[in-house]
Amino acid sequence: MTRASIAIVNAYVVPVAGDPIEKGTVIVEDGTITAVGPTAELTVPNGVRVVDASGKWVLPGFVEAHGHVGIHEEANGPAGDDTNEMTTPNTAAVRAIDAVNIDDEGFRDALAGGVTAIVVKPGSGNPIGGQTVAIKSWGGRTIDEQVIKAAVSVKSALGENPKRVYGGKNQTPSTRLGVAMIIREAFVEAQNYAASRAEAERDGKPFARDLTKETLARVLDGELVWDQHTHRHDDIATAIRLADEFGYKLVVNHGTEAHKIADVLAERDIPVIFGPMFTSRSKVELRDRAIGNLAHIAAAGVRVAITTDHPVVPINFLVHQASFAVKEELPRQTALEALTVNPASFLGLDDRVGALKPGLDGDIVVWSGDPLDVNSRAELVVIDGAEVYRWEDGAPHVTERFA
Repeated sequence: MTRASIAIVNAYVVPVAGDPIEKGTVIVEDGTITAVGPTAELTVPNGVRVVDASGKWVLPGFVEAHGHVGIHEEANGPAGDDTNEMTTPNTAAVRAIDAVNIDDEGFRDALAGGVTAIVVKPGSGNPIGGQTVAIKSWGGRTIDEQVIKAAVSVKSALGENPKRVYGGKNQTPSTRLGVAMIIREAFVEAQNYAASRAEAERDGKPFARDLTKETLARVLDGELVWDQHTHRHDDIATAIRLADEFGYKLVVNHGTEAHKIADVLAERDIPVIFGPMFTSRSKVELRDRAIGNLAHIAAAGVRVAITTDHPVVPINFLVHQASFAVKEELPRQTALEALTVNPASFLGLDDRVGALKPGLDGDIVVWSGDPLDVNSRAELVVIDGAEVYRWEDGAPHVTERFA
């Protein structure tokens, strides 16, 4: 990843984690933000490229908290779909990083939508789907050069999807009972594995590694988040019950009916990655799908993020979903937090991305105006201080990877 220096000056700067600055400047040196403040109070170091953004809005790059960019490629059919390893219900050992194609067109769409960080996750076909990865949306020749965090969480699914997949194969799990059992049994085995491993280490004896159990032991240790795909309120209750039993850090993904028990989620500080919003009610557990549900969840005190679930909704529509949520009474500040600081915080990325403040990566987007206005456009995207995207002369211009 190329790290560079840049100063964006004279803009309306929205750090999200702090108050907006009417005529502000953001300075990035060697890929890291070193100063954010009023233009009149900051001095741009010698040799740093200066971009005058007068009349523009400047925000941190958005964080897509739940996407399948690169592992469910667009316009590539089955050849580009590596979203689910649906050959056994527990695939905790598989890793999204091993299947990401950075030439997927979705990454270019991400830049156009001001998205600079993406948590790429396996799909929801299995009760336990595998490990997720957080990456920058551009800049590397290989996925390894774009990694923010190689292992963020483990994806899990409750509800219709795993029921349908394995019920169709006439094997366990074919019911919600069976799905919960698979998860519970897997964690009990991981607890036993961790205990045996500790005993072997204490006694200086050899110990055979098991990648599946080892991954779940990392969840139990709090190293990895448990990303729980769940729509219906009863499935959310099951997710909470399992988290209480095993003590891991739970993040609800989708949360279609989370508004029905939002007070419970708020009391336990269980975050919700809400969405995708621009979809039809395509299955039973989406019958109560409504964009306005997000405002009710947030009003109860739940920390929220917004997802496109790309390619279910194109990733460049992430900001438009936020705009529609504001139309349905989600506070503007909460909407901006749901695109930036919130997902970064509850997925453990806030030491790198999610806000404009010194010490974080220089991932910045210059907008033609308020990004929540559908007429606004991302005009300049900077990742690690390097320009990767510019809208100019009525067309997008992307800094090519292999040029």
